[in-house]
Amino acid sequence: MNDISTGKRNLISDVDGIMVGNKADNKLKSGVTAIVCEAPFIAAVHVMGGAPGTRETDLLSPENVVEEVDGLILSGGSAFGLDAASGAQAAMREMGRGFEIGPLRVPIIPAAILFDLMNGGDKDWGQYPPYRELGYDAVQVADTEFELGSVGAGTGALSAVCKGGLGSASTVITLEDGQKITIGALVAVNPLGSPLVGDGRHFWAAPFEMNDEFGGLGVAHPFPINANSLRIKGREAQKSSANTTIAVIATDAVLNTAQAKRLAVASHDGFARAIYPSHTPLDGDLIFSLATGKSGVAPDISLQIDLGAIAANTMSRAIARGVYAATKAEHDVLPVWTTLK
Repeated sequence: MNDISTGKRNLISDVDGIMVGNKADNKLKSGVTAIVCEAPFIAAVHVMGGAPGTRETDLLSPENVVEEVDGLILSGGSAFGLDAASGAQAAMREMGRGFEIGPLRVPIIPAAILFDLMNGGDKDWGQYPPYRELGYDAVQVADTEFELGSVGAGTGALSAVCKGGLGSASTVITLEDGQKITIGALVAVNPLGSPLVGDGRHFWAAPFEMNDEFGGLGVAHPFPINANSLRIKGREAQKSSANTTIAVIATDAVLNTAQAKRLAVASHDGFARAIYPSHTPLDGDLIFSLATGKSGVAPDISLQIDLGAIAANTMSRAIARGVYAATKAEHDVLPVWTTLK
């Protein structure tokens, strides 16, 4: 029987070789999160929402040539936020990073965006949106320690009932032979649906909580009779596709691109366990996956099943932690979880 525990930081950066940087414009109520890889790592992506916004995701298909990425970008700003990847690419190029083509290097940095244009922030940014600069700066501050909640891509994120946010969590699996595999999740939580059960404060993700990491309320008991009522964002959100939860699942296991894709697929179960409803026509729900290979453990099919299940649990925890850590700001249109009764 394999043992599990949280990583030292309980962040995606517990996967050795991964750093995260956050930059935001608080007046804008939006920001960017950069995932910076120490070296090019195997990557894949799986999209399950009906309204995605992405850059360079096609190259991550297992049948295509480029198997590794230098980093990833999660950004607010809807389609405007795709500029963040250009800024991140510029920063990585200055570091000498990128796919080598003759004397040139092209940093490979796929990106995904969420819609936060209607969250009370001042979007009158002038001729050009600020996301390119935010992406550049986010790479520059990337580290193994970073904050959660209303930071980076989660700065202006909203759910159906309260503010969303940037969440992260990690799980260490100790195998029977003593070897260890680490799984980490990072997520910007901005769904059409709700992370909370019924009208209460209990998280859908409660069965997977470790060490009271998002309040320790446990599972709602008695379970509310209105638990299956749909709580979704207002009519404006429904008309504008003003949603999307975007995430990264990472591991130090040795995976090829097809196996990394399968890990991303399995991790979407974490969305479904933590947000109700999820994967709607108006969400752009997406998960990138990264495999660093640093553990040296190449999982057989049985262990791959375990990895997928634990990755989904880790993703659920990260979602709840992002909502739990959100903080109040001027001109908020929804409350934060800590003020709910």
